[in-house]
Amino acid sequence: MADQASYMHLARPLPTVPVPHAHATTAPLNVTIHTQALFSILDHSLRRNMDQERVIGTLLGVRSDDGTEVEIRNCFGVGHNESQEQVEVDMEYHKTMLGLHLKANPREVLVGWYATSPELNTFSALIQNFYASNGEGTFPHPAVHLTISTKPGEDIAIKTYISSAVGVNPDRIADSCLFVPVPHEIRYAESEKSGLELISSAKNNEDRNIPIMTDIGALEKAIEDVIGMLDRVSDYVSKVIKGDAPASVAIGKFLMNTLSLAPKVNAADVERMFNSHIQDVLMVSYLANTIRTQIDLSGRLATYNFGPKDPLAAVTPAPVPATTTTTTTTK
Repeated sequence: MADQASYMHLARPLPTVPVPHAHATTAPLNVTIHTQALFSILDHSLRRNMDQERVIGTLLGVRSDDGTEVEIRNCFGVGHNESQEQVEVDMEYHKTMLGLHLKANPREVLVGWYATSPELNTFSALIQNFYASNGEGTFPHPAVHLTISTKPGEDIAIKTYISSAVGVNPDRIADSCLFVPVPHEIRYAESEKSGLELISSAKNNEDRNIPIMTDIGALEKAIEDVIGMLDRVSDYVSKVIKGDAPASVAIGKFLMNTLSLAPKVNAADVERMFNSHIQDVLMVSYLANTIRTQIDLSGRLATYNFGPKDPLAAVTPAPVPATTTTTTTTK
């Protein structure tokens, strides 16, 4: 017997001609968010007015040729006023800032917008339709809507959406759309890892402050992390050999590739190279401090007041006044 449950299928038709609120037909399969954009959004949320429930802004980034991959690299806030009856967005500011950002970063394009609230309402549909419109929006690609929950005392929840046009008549398309969730991931560069780890380590402190580590402290922490990872891998391999843990082909291949790249040297050579590197670092630090001291001493000597500008002026004798001699001749 066939299932009696009913379903509603929503599909986006391919528009034959560009229309003002037509949505793109190619949806991104994955959205990558860079940490720089996230920190800009959080900073914008912290600086909002107390009577504002959320703030919005424009997302910039790059998109693959087929539109299946989107990277959010940058963003800027856009002023808006929102009430129960209407919403006002400063579109002129958005256009001006977008033009300046595109001049500074020619490779980036408009990819969507963000809001610091997980709520999706009619106003969200209006703003989404503007960013996905033809001409000033992301058409023919879909606009990405990024939501971040910034409630105090709760974990930050991030979600990404694209939209599909729905409506019983063309008049309702402008303020109606279906938000479709899409997967996302947060990516950071290797150079940003130490800074992000330092920031995240302050979450367990009551005052949310953490002192900046010195170079020696950072080196010690890095060595401890490496030792911890080696112990964790060694424990996993021992459990697999004993049969206490299931074996993973992917992990085995990854470990084999990683170990094949490691140079085959003994412990004495590693210690010797490490000590040599430490000596080089100390020598560079000593030279840098010496140069800094020399520059500071030169600056002090240049600004020191030694007295008169001409040192000979203090020892030059005063001129002798001229005397007049009269000679009288008598015949």
